[in-house]
Amino acid sequence: MKHIAALFGALALASGLVGSASAQTAPATDSLKVTLCGTSGPLPIRDRAKPCVAVQAAGNLYLVDVGPESNENLALWRMPSATAKAVFITHLHSDHIGDLGEFNMASWVAGRPAPLAVVGPAGVDKLAAGFNLAYEADHGFRRAHHEHDGITLPIAAGLLKAKVVTVPAKASADGVRKATAWKDGDLTVTAILVAHDPASPAFAYRFDYKGRAVVISGDTKASPPLAEASKGADVLFHEAQNNDMTRMMSTGLKGQGQARMGAIMGDTVTYHTTPVEAAEIAKAAGVKALVFYHLTQAGLPFYSPQGLTRGIEAVGFADWRLAKDGMTVELPVGSSEIKFGQN
Repeated sequence: MKHIAALFGALALASGLVGSASAQTAPATDSLKVTLCGTSGPLPIRDRAKPCVAVQAAGNLYLVDVGPESNENLALWRMPSATAKAVFITHLHSDHIGDLGEFNMASWVAGRPAPLAVVGPAGVDKLAAGFNLAYEADHGFRRAHHEHDGITLPIAAGLLKAKVVTVPAKASADGVRKATAWKDGDLTVTAILVAHDPASPAFAYRFDYKGRAVVISGDTKASPPLAEASKGADVLFHEAQNNDMTRMMSTGLKGQGQARMGAIMGDTVTYHTTPVEAAEIAKAAGVKALVFYHLTQAGLPFYSPQGLTRGIEAVGFADWRLAKDGMTVELPVGSSEIKFGQN
């Protein structure tokens, strides 16, 4: 019976439906910690969820995007979902928002005490309202079933609360259009306008905490202002799509009679960044390390890391690596150390 009880306890914790924040994964020291919860693009790729980046600082959890399948990773790794304060949306493509409702539900049931902020470009107000409506009945069912013996599930705490960020029409002196998206104690999050038309506006986000900083690109074609906005950061997390591979996929689909999907695939080369371009941005920014995520081709039959990253050596930026779901990057406060790990 002990084994059965332990099994059910483990399953419950992994599901994110029970368990306190203190029982879940948190940095051991004061730091800015990043966990890659989803590192693929929109294509179905085994062992990779859609884009999601978790950032932990000052005992709080923040997400940048929350694509399909990513909430399952967050639960399996026992991330402290009850401490979630905000989800920062880079743009409104479906592969970046699909698990927002599930993460909101899981973090509320785990004990999140206040509404979850949904921060991002114009349209996040409709996004939050839509998920609130879609989950309205479920919230009521869970409250009716589980509020007993001192357990409370206040509906107000389970809602998404939108914060629309608007960047100035005119760039600042450094050529960057940006705005403060979030300020909470020692943490400042800056929204940086990037180029992902027609998905516009689209943002990258910079997290600054006690002298440590990371930048998360979201989806964008090569954007020189992002290099400027990343100066002084420790690590740049940048999307990467090999356009030679993409064109090969497009041609192959068309050759198999799938002209529609081939054309859609071919369109994507106009608004993503190649690994070589991302390395050039990292070098121009002077960041210490570059992590490629949102790897559109990773896991597909023709994929190889060597093929994806061909040409990077010529850029002259040495410290780069390809993300996997579960990769962690921790930046201890008061240090220049960058600690890479894996869940």
